[in-house]
Amino acid sequence: MQFDLITIFVLSALIFTTFLALVAMFFTVEQRTTAIVQRFGKFLREAGPGIQIKIPFIDRVVGRVNLRVQQLDVEIETKTEDNVFVRMVVAVQYYALPEKVYDAFYRLDDANRQITSFVFDVVRAQVPKIKLDDVFEKKDDIANIVKSELAQVMEGFGYGILKALVTDIDPDAKVKESMNEINAAQRMRVAATERGEADRILKVKAAEGDAQSKALQGRGIADQRQAIVAGLRDSVDEFRKSVPGTTAKDVMNLVLMTQYFDMLKEIGASSRTNAILIPHSPGNLSTLTEQMRNAMMEADQTVKASDSAVETPLMAFEGSRVQKRPPSF
Repeated sequence: MQFDLITIFVLSALIFTTFLALVAMFFTVEQRTTAIVQRFGKFLREAGPGIQIKIPFIDRVVGRVNLRVQQLDVEIETKTEDNVFVRMVVAVQYYALPEKVYDAFYRLDDANRQITSFVFDVVRAQVPKIKLDDVFEKKDDIANIVKSELAQVMEGFGYGILKALVTDIDPDAKVKESMNEINAAQRMRVAATERGEADRILKVKAAEGDAQSKALQGRGIADQRQAIVAGLRDSVDEFRKSVPGTTAKDVMNLVLMTQYFDMLKEIGASSRTNAILIPHSPGNLSTLTEQMRNAMMEADQTVKASDSAVETPLMAFEGSRVQKRPPSF
């Protein structure tokens, strides 16, 4: 009876061990992943996607290498050429090379730390050569330099660099506020210039319109006066023919008298007027006419006298220059 129990125990152990061996013999590998198989601590082979077989208790899967593209965001603080500290975020997209899975697994302990160190080194070597305003414009150049430097170094470790992107450039808050104020001042200056130009155009157009209006108004007044003079001339001729013995002066005095009464009538018809009446009487119209004529004659004589007074010193100056001219030899 005791022998049967031992036999059953041994058989059970063998069955269990066989089951564990069968379970340990098979393993699966996901798509875009490579498994590293070692035998007694030594590299044996690379296992691709799907179901794989290994010798239980002898072979062991020590790790898996992801062949998909991964992204590492590296945050860096550095300063520019004009001594402004900025915080930059560089996104590095990398992947393990399928033909160099061995190097990717065994040559690097932590690929993320290695890439971060290289990104720090490259960015802090390039950004201090560039001014803050140019950093925003040349971020693509910085990203390309990071990619080229990383690609050369990381290829020896079994990794390829797909892309490097500068995703964020964040200066100090005070610096950003100053930059916004500068931008706002520039835009206000441009707006003031445009507004001044618009005002100038409006004034020029208004002046041109006013000049054209005054020109047309003057032309109308000139035509009106020509018509009045022609009408007065015809009226004087008709009056002299109808009333023998009258002169042109008598007719003009009669016209002035008529206009005088018309003017008084218009002033009296208006309750509000800014006209100033000079003390006179209707009988003094002839005297007013003579005064206006004399004033015009005196003004004409004054202008002629001032012109001659200016010309006389000039002639005297020219004569003195001729007299003082040294003799020629």
